[in-house]
Amino acid sequence: MRRSASWILLLLGAFLATVAVLALVWVPGQVKKTPLDVSSVTRLTGTAKLASGTGLETVNVKATSTTHADSTGSTGDVVLFQNSSCLVKDPNGNAPDCVSADDPQQRLLSASTDTFATNRTSGLAVADFKGLPTEAETKSGLVNKFPFDTQKKTYQFWDGYVSKPIDTTFEGVENIDGLTTYKFHYTITDGDIQITDGVPGKFATDKTMWVEPHTGSIMKQTEHQVRTFADSGATFLDLNFGFTDATIAANVKDGKANASKLTLLTSTVPLVGGILGLAALLAGGALHVVAGRKEDEVAAAPAGPSGQVDLRKS
Repeated sequence: MRRSASWILLLLGAFLATVAVLALVWVPGQVKKTPLDVSSVTRLTGTAKLASGTGLETVNVKATSTTHADSTGSTGDVVLFQNSSCLVKDPNGNAPDCVSADDPQQRLLSASTDTFATNRTSGLAVADFKGLPTEAETKSGLVNKFPFDTQKKTYQFWDGYVSKPIDTTFEGVENIDGLTTYKFHYTITDGDIQITDGVPGKFATDKTMWVEPHTGSIMKQTEHQVRTFADSGATFLDLNFGFTDATIAANVKDGKANASKLTLLTSTVPLVGGILGLAALLAGGALHVVAGRKEDEVAAAPAGPSGQVDLRKS
């Protein structure tokens, strides 16, 4: 009986130890990857000062950014994204997510589409990915998220207005609705842009992002943009906007769930599996030794008158 129990414990310990090693070495490389079924809508609101015939007009605005992962065009290491963004005037709080250029109320401020590819683990742009269309903009640095296991350091984050990566510095740790986030910040003071086709302008921005460090996902974002005419310096657009409360709440809910899953698979499982596996191996080994000694004692005991082992003399 002891011998059977020892083998059971040894096999269980070996199994748990194997699970712990796999969870520590192999699993992180499988789960710490951007999913290929990403489909998200990010909403932002704020206010804008717009150039008009009599000066600057102040109006409420809303922005919508829709991002989809192309699962068929992606690979095991690179994810291909399609993004569309729209910024509209929202004076009465009931504007649609986007309007056409010939909108009779002239609510469209800007609209754009973009296709880009990023490494599924690091979040870095992959400019030479074969799945990108020939007209795709060449990007570098981080594009739409930070890497898994985000560190407290400076990263290069892509800014689409000036078309280059910008040093984005770690500014501290902040709690958002019970979720620990890393705060990152970057500024641009004198970027070259086009206000409209063929009209040169200058661009300045002050952008802050709050990132869930396990997944690298952006939970919250605020930004202050100023676009001016290059020749006169007059303001074309002065925009203050950020993620809506509903978007932040949804991001935080997902952030908590995803961080918990990663922690369970990459920390809790290897720790618990390792401890229980080692305990089972030690207990099984000890029981195996005891069972072996008992069998040796029985084998060495003298036989009784009937030729059977006399256990009373052992």
